Amino acid sequence: MSDQWDFPSGDLMRGKRGLVMGVANQNSIAWGISRQLAAQGAELAFTYQGETLERRVRPLVTSLGFDFMIPLDVTQDDEMERAFGEIKAKWGGLDFLVHSIAFAGKDELQGSMVANTSRAGFARAMDISVYSFIDAANRASELMPSKEEGGGSIICLTYLGAERTVPSYNVMGVAKAGLEAATRYAARDLGKDGIRVNAISAGAMRTLSLAGIRGGKSLMGTGKDWSFLKENTSMEGVAGCALYLLSPLGRSIAGEIIHVDAGFHAIGVPDMEPES
Repeated sequence: MSDQWDFPSGDLMRGKRGLVMGVANQNSIAWGISRQLAAQGAELAFTYQGETLERRVRPLVTSLGFDFMIPLDVTQDDEMERAFGEIKAKWGGLDFLVHSIAFAGKDELQGSMVANTSRAGFARAMDISVYSFIDAANRASELMPSKEEGGGSIICLTYLGAERTVPSYNVMGVAKAGLEAATRYAARDLGKDGIRVNAISAGAMRTLSLAGIRGGKSLMGTGKDWSFLKENTSMEGVAGCALYLLSPLGRSIAGEIIHVDAGFHAIGVPDMEPES
């Protein structure tokens, strides 16, 4: 639907079917990944929560020629059961899963993490951002091919705030740290079945998630100025990494947190301009 990104086409994912969780609008990382997977021949299903998101997402899904959309509140066990039941009924199986869902209250994404994190807010952030991944990975794995048949692949989206402090990221950083740990444990548990589980740590990008963080937009300028490549994180780069992990190219990769942020994550102290 949007021509703002350029994704190479091909047949890497021809014959593969996958579920994408977390598309919010045309700027979503999940949407960029979806476009790249579709360009490589994948067949996709999408989840959404509520009528507002459906109105945003349906035109995007239709623009790729798909119509398999499933309403889903990831905090409800019965809805998770129904959603994956629909996939099994329609497709019979699943080759890959893209999890790009996270949430924390606005009041908790500013100021002090210690002072502004409530018990209820912490529980909700962990439930939506971490447990939903664990639950979805478990349910998706039951629909994936056996190891002898090629297995499957699961990815989730994280951020550097899981490893280092980022202004106002607060409880979301704590949740992302939990998500990264869950990635490693899921990779251990599902690896024996030929299912590869990995995470992409994308740099700051113009998404709804970034807009929800106080001072979030300034992170992009900082990322560009400090990064090795002196550029913002590109959607093409993140989507390309997702394609790599979800396709046969990613064979033997499991339990990894791959940074796609133009090298920003590796900066200790930025290079300073020499004094004149």
